Amino acid sequence: MAVAIRERITQNAQHLLEPGEQIQAVIPTQTKSGWLGALGFIWLIFLNRFRPIVVTDRRIVITDSGRWAQGKPTTIVTSLARSTQIGPPQGLWWKCQSLGQTLYIHKRFHKDVEQADALRPPA
Repeated sequence: MAVAIRERITQNAQHLLEPGEQIQAVIPTQTKSGWLGALGFIWLIFLNRFRPIVVTDRRIVITDSGRWAQGKPTTIVTSLARSTQIGPPQGLWWKCQSLGQTLYIHKRFHKDVEQADALRPPA
């Protein structure tokens, strides 16, 4: 049975967390717009990196999964304050720039952004 992308990210990100840190949401993202695939899938493969966002009760962690596997975060790219607002998302491939780098989030993951923002503590 196939495991959903959110569950894979959650399972595979555990080694990046601090003791006792709890995941509240995960958001699959990438560094290039999915529209780049319209020019040919090969362009997207070589220019894109997967950067799953792991939102915990303490912080927002942008991880790197490399070019091939969205669900296997291996390293932390950066951490941000948990009070950081990520959204609101819009469009098919939302260009998120609120986290210090440009990340693209597909519409099917917009509800994860909204969930993360709803759970954030006051600044």
